[in-house]
Amino acid sequence: MGHAVIESGGGWTAWPAPAKLNLFLHVTGRRKDGYHLLQTVFQLLDWGDTIHLRIRRDDSIRRIGALPGVAEQDDLVVRAARLLQRATSTGLGAEIRIDKQIPMGGGLGGGSSDAATTLVALNLLWNCGLGISELAELGACLGADVPVFVHGRSAFAEGVGEQLTPLDLPDQCYVVVYPGTGVPTAELFQCAELTRDSAPLTIAGFVSGASARNAFEPVVRARYPEVAQALDWLGQFGDSRLSGTGASVFVVVDMDRAQAIVDQCPSGMRAWVVRGVNRSPLLAMLPVNGGHVA
Repeated sequence: MGHAVIESGGGWTAWPAPAKLNLFLHVTGRRKDGYHLLQTVFQLLDWGDTIHLRIRRDDSIRRIGALPGVAEQDDLVVRAARLLQRATSTGLGAEIRIDKQIPMGGGLGGGSSDAATTLVALNLLWNCGLGISELAELGACLGADVPVFVHGRSAFAEGVGEQLTPLDLPDQCYVVVYPGTGVPTAELFQCAELTRDSAPLTIAGFVSGASARNAFEPVVRARYPEVAQALDWLGQFGDSRLSGTGASVFVVVDMDRAQAIVDQCPSGMRAWVVRGVNRSPLLAMLPVNGGHVA
């Protein structure tokens, strides 16, 4: 079972679901099927949600506890569990409880990471035997950001987000701010003012410091004053940027002043000190044999 923590109280196991930042996000074109072609760097973080799982001997999948605004059947963790059931024909089920720290609609990948952790953990707990690549392929059916969390490596991503090249990024401390409002991703992709023809960036170009921004930042700034306020406030302390399509923003800071910045966070916003990691904490819980770790 790897190194999953068995909790007191009846066979529950706990699994990390880390957040991510998009260090840049370009839209380089659009496919004939309407999907946008993207380039981004996913920076995994040492902070996120925790997924608690308990195996059932029937095939029932149950979420324990409510998630505001998300019906059980629509929850990505429930959908992930059922997808793995169908793919492997297991007769087992699970109870799922989420310790939610990552804000929803925050551009930090919470739903995708929760789904990825559910796939990876239940693959082990149910003894399904799927490899990481197979799990990532299943995850892509749930969302474009799920595969990077399944692979568990910070990465340069292209295509619709499925072409991943692992990166070893420098050790950085960030202050992340959630402005208190979510941003609907699908709506932003339809905005006429979104730049959809950014020149493609190479990995070497990114590493050497070529100019790279978030194409959604001016669109979100103009439409969501709370996000604009967060960008402006955090911008006092460095080069503040939008993560994903928002709403969260972040800045690189020295660790010794990070907490002081968080302590000044304006009312209505939430802030955290986080560190970037190149390997997901989820990987530390997996066996290194049997093809489970890339």
